[in-house]
Amino acid sequence: MPIIVNLDVMMAKRKMSLNELSEKVDLTLANLSILKTGKAKAVRFSTLEAICKALDCQPADLLEYKE
Repeated sequence: MPIIVNLDVMMAKRKMSLNELSEKVDLTLANLSILKTGKAKAVRFSTLEAICKALDCQPADLLEYKE
């Protein structure tokens, strides 16, 4: 898939665990894990907004396009 999810990179930069992020954005660990591993087929803007707020980043910090 040409869209790369860099959630793990941003979490490492912010020294935040998956459990901590899960609590802050009110998503299950399973759903965050699917997103983190790049297996998600879609992401809601509200979810993306919550993750960006929790990690203090921009959507472009999380998503990358590669051919």
